[in-house]
Amino acid sequence: MAKRILTVDDSKTMRDMVSYTLKGAGFEVVEAEDGVRALTVLQSGKVDLIITDINMPNMDGVTLVKRVRSQPSHAATPILILTTESGEDKKAAGKAAGATGWIVKPFAPDKLLQVVNKVCPA
Repeated sequence: MAKRILTVDDSKTMRDMVSYTLKGAGFEVVEAEDGVRALTVLQSGKVDLIITDINMPNMDGVTLVKRVRSQPSHAATPILILTTESGEDKKAAGKAAGATGWIVKPFAPDKLLQVVNKVCPA
């Protein structure tokens, strides 16, 4: 059965690019446009990995990571941050919140798949 990945980004174009890359590699993808919607999606079913942006309306990615980590059912779910942010302070905040890894946009599809397969092996 395919691994289920939740991708969270306020940019539909970015969600589409990530989704296209992941679906092409055989993953099942669900999408959310912000952290609030992502939490709703998580209530409706299990995911094997979360990929989230940092800068989003309603709830940013770091807050989302903290909220996900506070839920026992998702305490060990890998979370990758995919963002244009590359500052060490932002990375430190993401890591402190519980993020598993960090990828800077724009991303190379093969690099994204390499990291996804590392943190979420088949």
